[in-house]
Amino acid sequence: MSEDINAEDRERISLLQIVSSSKNEFKKLSLVQLKRLQELVEKKDYSHNKKAHKSKVKLLGKINVRIYELEEGKGIFY
Repeated sequence: MSEDINAEDRERISLLQIVSSSKNEFKKLSLVQLKRLQELVEKKDYSHNKKAHKSKVKLLGKINVRIYELEEGKGIFY
C-alpha cells in the first residue's frame, strides 16, 4: 500500500501533519512551505468526498490569509 504513495503525496502529508498538530505550528511555517503546501493541496482532487473538499477549501483560505500576512507584514500582531 505504501508503494502507491509518491514523493508529492508524502510531502503534502508531512506538511498537513504539521498544520494539523496545532495552530502555532501553522504560523511557524515559512512562506516557501506555505506556498508549496498550497500548490500540493490545490493539485489533490477531493471532489469525490464532499467533507474533504470542504476542508480543502477552508485550508486553502487559511493558507492564503497567512501568505498575505507574511508578504504584506500584517502578521506582526500574532
